[in-house]
Amino acid sequence: MNRRAVVTAGTGGIGLETAKGLAQRGFAVTVVGRNSERGAAAVQEIAAVATGGAPRFVAADLASLGQVRELAERLADEGPLGVLVNNVGAMFADRQRTVDGIEASFAVNHLSPYLLTELLLDRLRADAPSRIVNVSSAAIKSAKRTFDTVEPPGGYYGFHWYGRAKLANLAYTVHLAERLQGSGVAVFAADPGGAATDMTDGTMTSPKIVSPPLRLLWPLVRRAFARGTSGPASMAARSSLFAATDASLDGRTGLLIGSEAKPVRLFRGADDPRSIENVLRFSRELAPLHGPHHP
Repeated sequence: MNRRAVVTAGTGGIGLETAKGLAQRGFAVTVVGRNSERGAAAVQEIAAVATGGAPRFVAADLASLGQVRELAERLADEGPLGVLVNNVGAMFADRQRTVDGIEASFAVNHLSPYLLTELLLDRLRADAPSRIVNVSSAAIKSAKRTFDTVEPPGGYYGFHWYGRAKLANLAYTVHLAERLQGSGVAVFAADPGGAATDMTDGTMTSPKIVSPPLRLLWPLVRRAFARGTSGPASMAARSSLFAATDASLDGRTGLLIGSEAKPVRLFRGADDPRSIENVLRFSRELAPLHGPHHP
């Protein structure tokens, strides 16, 4: 496998620990993030444990599909690529829209990694054997499993909408693994479990993120969230590192790697043919590969 890896949202939390683990295993790691200061600090931290090529930072706001396209072009031009870890994730307490006018949770948690992956497929095929790792979430278990519309019916509840966007991405992962059979590009999803990160330290303290029935039980729900997000990011990165590097996965694809760093059953609804079809349709409409104003 080529020894270059890309980790999105790699300047902190689970992404940074994933990048450090890849660097320790001999990969030259490029981390993607929005903040240049955090990027420089991350590169220093990664370089301290690296056993291969020097780490790099690339600035990009992955909520902007235009910036995702520019990022993909830059990464493809940098040369051979062995591992792409789509680690980006965000949960929002209130409904937000991106610069492209798309609901932010769906855009960041699914459309961004979808578009980046599609635009890097030629690079990854050319450099096979290679691996794609899409970071998933157990929040899928609480999500609406229908994709007749981009946004689910009813009110906005950040935790459930986050889970639904992650379900969309997992459905895409299942499709992509099947599509790339025999290409030398293996595709995995990784469930990190819970960890204390910027996302969980902020948004998950507000009862607004869950539906009204769960708000009635908020003290219990809040304690469950606290227990589930108390672990170190280094432990939560194990599933991504296993999916990206472990030799036991050679020749395999389409698996969900659980928080104990071993294959587990897919979350319910991820392999539903109708969901996959709808997710692909929305993805192609909202995130066209050549941009909205190009042929």
